[in-house]
Amino acid sequence: MAEAFNVVPKSVPTFYFIGVTTTKSSIMQIFPLWMEILGHPEMVIEGVDIRIHADPQDYRQAVAQIKYDPLSQGALVTTHKIDLYQASQDMFEYLDPYARTCGELSSISKLDGRLEGHAKDPITAGLSLDAILGPGYFGRTGGQVLCFGAGGSGVATALHLINKPDPADRPERFVFVNRSQWRLDNARAMVASHPTDIAFEYVSNQDPGVNDRIMAGMPPASVVINATGMGKDTPGSPVTWEGLFPPHSIAWEFNYRGELDFMHQALAQRESRQVRVEDGWVYFVHGWTQVVAQVLHVELTPELFARLERAAATMRK
Repeated sequence: MAEAFNVVPKSVPTFYFIGVTTTKSSIMQIFPLWMEILGHPEMVIEGVDIRIHADPQDYRQAVAQIKYDPLSQGALVTTHKIDLYQASQDMFEYLDPYARTCGELSSISKLDGRLEGHAKDPITAGLSLDAILGPGYFGRTGGQVLCFGAGGSGVATALHLINKPDPADRPERFVFVNRSQWRLDNARAMVASHPTDIAFEYVSNQDPGVNDRIMAGMPPASVVINATGMGKDTPGSPVTWEGLFPPHSIAWEFNYRGELDFMHQALAQRESRQVRVEDGWVYFVHGWTQVVAQVLHVELTPELFARLERAAATMRK
């Protein structure tokens, strides 16, 4: 029996943002500016809010809207990257190697009548991390990586580091901490499919106090990442206010909006522990520009990225 989808015919070219709280994102104000720059002022953006770990049919419906409606151009996917991939991969005529390797989708686009899925996070996380660290960071400092969250963004960051050709750009150790075991299993499978000299560890835990102890055991200059969605999509932080960041560490909050508890915890130790704090704005801009370029099939040159970045900055909340 064929699946029944509720496909709504659009009257104008439409780009979708598949997330959890899409109306709160700065992209809703930035997108029209970008479309003017890119020569597509007629294109609109529409948010699709889906609850976290929703029924697979919800993800298939979102994909079907793009696949079967001629004016539905494509989408950026956030939060649901792994769940959407698992629920709808059979609906795509093409999945890029990163999507298959990471088991996730962040970009949905069309080309010559076929539906295409891409995982852009290994690119966007890599561009953002490189901008934060600079060359040779781990060789220079001896820092390691602690990543709270083993979803799409965390796995993509690990893949980016695995692929770094210079040993000085790779940490000696990378620790994943996640509340659900299946995401850790997914991360472990990705790592196992690539030769690497990075020692990976996988910790299943949902107690912030335990996370505090793990963080305290990291060496100085380590990179501590909040890739959980906590502080934006769900309340709280993976660590407590008593948790100590490693001295001279970098705290990278993947989010740029929301309560951002993790970021504020790190900011409270900026002087006492010499913690450098980075939010998710650069990641946000890289992530969106990569997907928009994919959907519109335009070349994202450094000059064009700079124009889009400047336009985005005028609308930052």
